[in-house]
Amino acid sequence: MTRRSVGIIVNGVTGRMGYRQHLVRSLLAIREDGGIPAADGSLIWPEPVLVGRNADRLAAIAQRHGLEAWTTDLAEALARPDVEVYFDAQVTSQREKAVRLAVEAGRHIYAEKPVAEDAASAFDLARTVQAAGLRSGVVQDKLFLPGIRKLLRLVESGFFGRILSVRGEFGYWVFEGDWQPGQRPSWNYRRADGGGIVLDMVPHWNYLLEAIAGRVSAVQCVTATHIPQRVDESGAPYEATADDAAYTTFELPDRIIAQINSSWCVRVDRDELVEFQVDGTHGSAVAGLFGCRVQPRAITPRAVWDPDEPTTEPFRGQWTPVPDNARWANGFREQWEAFLRHIVDGAEFPWDFESGARGVQVAELALRSAQEHRRVEVPA
Repeated sequence: MTRRSVGIIVNGVTGRMGYRQHLVRSLLAIREDGGIPAADGSLIWPEPVLVGRNADRLAAIAQRHGLEAWTTDLAEALARPDVEVYFDAQVTSQREKAVRLAVEAGRHIYAEKPVAEDAASAFDLARTVQAAGLRSGVVQDKLFLPGIRKLLRLVESGFFGRILSVRGEFGYWVFEGDWQPGQRPSWNYRRADGGGIVLDMVPHWNYLLEAIAGRVSAVQCVTATHIPQRVDESGAPYEATADDAAYTTFELPDRIIAQINSSWCVRVDRDELVEFQVDGTHGSAVAGLFGCRVQPRAITPRAVWDPDEPTTEPFRGQWTPVPDNARWANGFREQWEAFLRHIVDGAEFPWDFESGARGVQVAELALRSAQEHRRVEVPA
């Protein structure tokens, strides 16, 4: 079968996400499985060109996976005639400049979120890509996870009736770095480097809420830097200047209210690292990244509050698991496949730069809300 090769610059491949999720578990996994069937009967075959700042690490990755194309010079990579797509998994502060260079080189763009550090830049990037006649995509991986897909299946089926509210809990304890290494890079906690949990997670919550109930119309947020000093990868203490927790309320169409707590300073007492509860007039559901369980209206138990008697109801046992009914691949890979079909076949791909810019906008307004201690409306 004929291969339709697509040259893809993978910038930031030496980072955790760029390497594990995008290179190994997505692009290389696609190659290992023989490519992606295209509409014309050929196989879409990704050809990664590795880009980063550390030549030794790039060479080691290339050798490990039998790849030949790598460079520390982005301009050199963009000049290659076999490159069609530029993918960016760098730190946020480096993304916009590199994306603009790729647009000037006439490459289609796929990028991690957030697409830029502020909403004005993000929307300008979206307009710039569109004006250049290029296609764009932003990673929105959580839409492709089993638990969320089950939840969205319930939404599409009308299971909830009229949705009333969404509640979300996300987070875990990230070690401070003194007596145990932190699980996240130190730049996440420095505002000047594009760190902060609001900029990192609110774009995720925005696209999830759009899929569940519609676009956010207003936001109110309280942020905190609960751990003011941490220790970096070299063992040096540093001041944490970015928010490490955010407590946010989102207003959605039809007076639906969403409340999502995000924290890197919370110990986990739930089934998954993130869980969302959607309550509606006809039923409720609780979804994590993998599991989803429901409680329909017709079999909702009668709860009684009695502060004088201990509660003996097995509340978690009163919910019914939603079956998989399908086998899903890695969420990052699934979106990569959709984007490559978008490039080759023109298949629908709604997760473009404009979608990503809306996430940056809501995150920016959440930060403004926290700074000004008020509710902030999202411009149309």
